Amino acid sequence: MERVCFRLQVKKELMPEYIRRHGEVWPDMLDALRATGWTNYSLYLDESDGTLIGYLETPDLNAAKEGMAKTDVNGRWQAEMAMFFVALDGKAPDQGFLQLEEVFHLD
Repeated sequence: MERVCFRLQVKKELMPEYIRRHGEVWPDMLDALRATGWTNYSLYLDESDGTLIGYLETPDLNAAKEGMAKTDVNGRWQAEMAMFFVALDGKAPDQGFLQLEEVFHLD
């Protein structure tokens, strides 16, 4: 199982709406994430500066991302969420995140 941690930057002025929307994630989006191998998935937001840290576990990150890319719901969700982020350079949030290197893990 791959453990994946990533970072994105949420625009400070949009943080309340970003938080609200994640309190109401579409059921079909949740189903798609589960079906494509996104498990133990969490998002953490530093409300002082908008840093967003994501963590997930998956058998294969590339396969999980490719699986999501094939779903209609992911395209709609990524289009809705793109406005919340800084510096994606035209990429969808799920393709534009910075994956962080794991340097320690206590099992």
